[in-house]
Amino acid sequence: MFGRWRRHWLLRQEAAALRRRAIADDLWKRTRVRYPFLQRRDPATDAELRRLTSLFLDRKEFSAVGGLALTDAMAVAIAAQAVLPVLRLGLAAYDGFVGIVIHPDQVVARREVADEDGIVHEYDEVLAGEAMEGGPVMLSWHDVRAAGRTEGTAYNVVIHEFAHVLDLTNGEADGMPLLPPGLAAVDWRATLGEALARLRQAVAADAATVIDPYGAEGEEEFFAVASEAFFVSPAALRQDSPALYALLVRYYRQDPAEEMAQPPSRPVRHHRGT
Repeated sequence: MFGRWRRHWLLRQEAAALRRRAIADDLWKRTRVRYPFLQRRDPATDAELRRLTSLFLDRKEFSAVGGLALTDAMAVAIAAQAVLPVLRLGLAAYDGFVGIVIHPDQVVARREVADEDGIVHEYDEVLAGEAMEGGPVMLSWHDVRAAGRTEGTAYNVVIHEFAHVLDLTNGEADGMPLLPPGLAAVDWRATLGEALARLRQAVAADAATVIDPYGAEGEEEFFAVASEAFFVSPAALRQDSPALYALLVRYYRQDPAEEMAQPPSRPVRHHRGT
């Protein structure tokens, strides 16, 4: 009896949230046109993406800084891209944070690192986005706008940072998120490790890559940029790295190369500062 009452209560809460954060038809259409990788052939899948986008907007707190004025179009654009990776995983994967801070452009962060002798070195790092445990998620609006502007370019700061959020669900940013039943950690490590090694070889040879060369920095960045390619340029990733693509299909429970209404062409290399 209690379980039935709770389900009814949750449905009522969700219905209220969907009314509060309803997305106008024209705004949703413009968002999908502006970011074509959001488009899906199946109307039911598109409807689910729109529903989760509204729920995401209701659960998160958006703030713009640096003189940037936050608009509904900006919030919907970010929310829809953030929701895409968890379309089949559910929004609970994002329960560990609330805040999303949007800067007009990339920001410079002061960093400190201790070397093996214990000496602390300071340096500046230019960031297009940043995700940290407990939030907030920081995004550069300039870089958010860059997503989808050039056909075939896999660069996507929103998917990148929210892949980091998923990575953190197992307690640390190590390139391995909390895996579903049936997907063994040993298989995950082996497949990503092989793909990462191939990327590093290509980067060393200055060869063109489907996955952003920034992924060669380490396992955590590789998972993030591979996720970008998976959702934004899936056909190219499937052709270039079929084993990696199949692994991400199992994790995300999506097959965007088959589901996208307009699959993009092979991506170009894109410099990244985060």
